Amino acid sequence: MEISTLATYHCLAFVWYFFVAYSITHIKTEERPSEVFLYGGQWKYLTVLNLFLQAVFYGVSFLADVLRLIKKLRCAKPVISSRDLLFSVLAFPVSTFVCISFWTLYTYNRELVYPKSLDGVIPLWLNHAMHTAVLPFALLEILALPHRYPAKKKGLILLGFVAFLYISWVLWIYSVTGEWVYPLFALFSPPGLAAFFAGSLAIIVSFYNFGEFLNRMIWGQSKFSS
Repeated sequence: MEISTLATYHCLAFVWYFFVAYSITHIKTEERPSEVFLYGGQWKYLTVLNLFLQAVFYGVSFLADVLRLIKKLRCAKPVISSRDLLFSVLAFPVSTFVCISFWTLYTYNRELVYPKSLDGVIPLWLNHAMHTAVLPFALLEILALPHRYPAKKKGLILLGFVAFLYISWVLWIYSVTGEWVYPLFALFSPPGLAAFFAGSLAIIVSFYNFGEFLNRMIWGQSKFSS
């Protein structure tokens, strides 16, 4: 794909994610259902954190494209490295996890992750923007250009560290409020919850490996952006 085309795509994707993130974070407090508690705001939901992650990723990608267009290659190299690290370790596995885990649980029992009362607050398009469109965007990014993956150990350590931070945030919120971020967590005993978190981490690691596999199958071992 031509750099100018990539720049246009990344710019539009950045604007889209910024708009979606703005829309979800500006829902009025009084419109929220009673079961949605206020502590932590929208920042306690992985879905919302992912929206901002994607916005940052596409912003960095757009900056890398612009620097390449204006031939500032020395400046572009660290930006491209940051872009690839963001995509491989976080943007692809997290967006894939958000989409697949949400719709799996939603199909089983939506009240565990997305109570029906939210339908009157969050429009259908916004629900799909947060939970559905993130996966096609991630797959399109793999098709659009190759990404350099870090050494497997480094990538998995970084992914595990970010997962640990989010789990710690969820547990902190529960210790302060006595409420779980997602009603699903209330179904588990402490050992069961630990097993659930471990299983979720294993799944997101598998999505990391899947992204690396797709990148290698489409672009080969040696073709990377410069």
